[in-house]
Amino acid sequence: MDFNFTDEQQQFRDALRRYLDNEYTFDARQKIVASKQGVDAKHWTAFTELGLTALPAPEAQGGFDGGPVDMLVVMQELGRALVVEPYWATVVGMEALRLAGDQDALAWLERAAAGENKLAVAFHEPRARYDLFSIESTAQAQGDQITLSGEKSLVLHGAQADVWIVPARLNGEIALFAIERNAANVTITEYRTIDGQRAATLKFTGTPARRLGDAQTGAATLERIADYATFLLCAEAVGVLDALNHATVEYTKERKQFGTPIARFQALQHRMVEMLIHAEQARSITYLAAARYSSNDADERRRAISAAKARVGQAARFVGQQAVQLHGGMGVTNEVAAAHWFKRLSIIETTLGDVDHHLERFASLPGFADTTV
Repeated sequence: MDFNFTDEQQQFRDALRRYLDNEYTFDARQKIVASKQGVDAKHWTAFTELGLTALPAPEAQGGFDGGPVDMLVVMQELGRALVVEPYWATVVGMEALRLAGDQDALAWLERAAAGENKLAVAFHEPRARYDLFSIESTAQAQGDQITLSGEKSLVLHGAQADVWIVPARLNGEIALFAIERNAANVTITEYRTIDGQRAATLKFTGTPARRLGDAQTGAATLERIADYATFLLCAEAVGVLDALNHATVEYTKERKQFGTPIARFQALQHRMVEMLIHAEQARSITYLAAARYSSNDADERRRAISAAKARVGQAARFVGQQAVQLHGGMGVTNEVAAAHWFKRLSIIETTLGDVDHHLERFASLPGFADTTV
């Protein structure tokens, strides 16, 4: 498998990195996190101008028809810079609309590609934990009208979204629905997560909604969207791991003990090599997940995504803990970027299934064990 990016992907990555290095510094990011809005419209406009929102959209909807590997390039850079703008939430919503493929979905998708709409997928319910299909929200159809009732928790960037994609049960079967922000009977409770991102609890009480896509494939589509979201999180984590490893090495070159930089201590060198190995293994399995996401074999896709999420979660914990140890007391202070990278890794590890959840999912797939013996 060729892990090298194309010239176009490298140029896109370099342009995005230059912008983030110059405009989205750690101090600038901290001011955004502390603001009332928690996001910055200026950066969203810049992302649109750079082509980030158009990248995953089909050409027919004004996009660049970018694939999973293209998105991997972007998410690594956003992770490295600890970006808190609602990009992940929006592109996951765009994938949901692309898979739906109906007229309303494609219209919303075109507006999202142009940067006019932000999206969010409401994966979680209060009592579901990591079970995607534990859905208590219900939809009722009366003629051509559909109303939705229920509660969705921890909707990342839910308060910033113009359109929510909401899984609910219609006649007992899982289906996907779109709800516009200005719809009636919606209660939004916004809060900040420990990594500086924004999330919201959404309550619907007879809220007008539109069904997306084929009602017969709602559960399968929801799972595919979750897999897309998961591999994007893995790609973001790889960017975070790279940044955290680099920062740790640089810190150990400056921090002196007994009159010499601690980077010269062999025991610490061994530890930093282990951190690098964890990051490289996480990168390799994430690249494989990007390649397998589009597979026509659903089990192959599930296997690759869960393997990546489990390995990335293990790397996130090891690298984060070691980085804090090597930074000493400074490693847990908000004034140092390392603490924020570790917080982000901790949230990624528990979003859409932790290590144990994905190991269990991986083991449950056909071919894991030979049951004929």
